Amino acid sequence: MTVSLLPYYLGCPSWSELAWRDHLYPADAKPTEFLQLYGQVFNAVEGNTTFYAQPAPATVAKWAASMPEHLRFTAKFPREISHGGDLRDLLPAAESFVQLLKPLGGRVAPFWLQLPATFGPQRLAELVAFIDELQQPVAVEVRHPAFFARGDEERVLNRLLMGRQVERICLDPRALFSCTDQSAAVLDAQAKKPKVPPRPTAFSQCPQVRFIGHPNLPANDSFLVPWVGKVAEWIEEGRTPYIFLHTSDNHRAPLLARRFHEQLMQRLPGLPALPEHPREPVAEQLGLL
Repeated sequence: MTVSLLPYYLGCPSWSELAWRDHLYPADAKPTEFLQLYGQVFNAVEGNTTFYAQPAPATVAKWAASMPEHLRFTAKFPREISHGGDLRDLLPAAESFVQLLKPLGGRVAPFWLQLPATFGPQRLAELVAFIDELQQPVAVEVRHPAFFARGDEERVLNRLLMGRQVERICLDPRALFSCTDQSAAVLDAQAKKPKVPPRPTAFSQCPQVRFIGHPNLPANDSFLVPWVGKVAEWIEEGRTPYIFLHTSDNHRAPLLARRFHEQLMQRLPGLPALPEHPREPVAEQLGLL
């Protein structure tokens, strides 16, 4: 089975964790080989790195040379755009970012706009203008409490997004916040992630889910069960959902992603298993790095 045949997109927050040599990459794999190896097992990756810093054009060229065509890269707009002020004023910066990633072609889909908790209902006009003028596939993650209150403000947001077939990214951190471990990684993740209730919406063909997991993999199962059902339902409706699995330090994120897929296989008989181990990367492509 090749991962490109899956009826949904599955992945982790990055491809570059050195700790994944324990269970995903060969022990002697070079970091420059990770992207190709990752793409042999998963068909999507969350573009967290672009939130913190824009890649250099040479880096994008390297990604384009080694990123498999089937892989989807949900690149986050840099925080100086999503958190930098009026979104209408930042459209030129957003368009420049889109141009920067042009070498990746259709592999960037959709772009993610992760908004701060301070971005509330009074700023929805900015969001509408940003989406309408950018004219790129975009998914939006909101964190303001009003958008989780099941009131008029949440309904207005949902109508605006649904009318444009723009996904509302569903962040589900419940498993993380159920953890009582006092390790530095858990405490850091709990401090950074918003404690919001999940909103499993599907406003387009490609619903988007971020699941922030417990470091003890079996402790995630009760939280995964509803997502297994929901993702299966979306697939049966003919949608192509994206789901990304995190753990507190992400060292076990690929294992959690496999765990989710194995449970989905039980719900969808005939769904193929993920490849067990990535093969050696393609030498010709690696020579372009």
